[in-house]
Amino acid sequence: LGKLAFGRMKLPLAGDTKVFFGETGMVLPEREIPYEDIFYRKSDAIRFHATRLELADRCFVNADVALSPLGLKIGEQQFAPDDNLYMEVVTDEMVLPREAMGFGDVKFMAAIGAFLGWQATLFSLVVSSFIGALVGGLLILLKRHERSNPIPYGPYIAAAAALWLFAGPELMVIFQRLVLGQ
Repeated sequence: LGKLAFGRMKLPLAGDTKVFFGETGMVLPEREIPYEDIFYRKSDAIRFHATRLELADRCFVNADVALSPLGLKIGEQQFAPDDNLYMEVVTDEMVLPREAMGFGDVKFMAAIGAFLGWQATLFSLVVSSFIGALVGGLLILLKRHERSNPIPYGPYIAAAAALWLFAGPELMVIFQRLVLGQ
């Protein structure tokens, strides 16, 4: 569900921007993005509408394009990814795949579990979600952060783990009294 809801990022470009796709990555006017930073799964795909697309041996005009590790689809035509090592595209917007939660967060949660125990891991997971939602919501409401930009989750995990370290068990007792009536 997270992949469907948050697994795509629209990348608006200035009108008629040239984008190059090489053997190892995508080259935008202001930066280069390696494919390993884009494709986390074989099913991930870069999608866009090309006003002009040039391959080594052919040219397309006004074509919908999907590029994935499994292949290149231009309109209704399919190409093997290794057949086209260079592609030049003119477009004004791209849709890139993205991970909703990076694997660094998972490793961080594992480290919390290893050093503070499984209770701290569960506490950190739940409380960091609330802290992140609260801070992220406030940043968006105060127009300090754009809704389409990702918000790093690691600092909220760290804050929740620190909260557990200094007051976690006491907070659990208060929670049990208030919510569970124990």
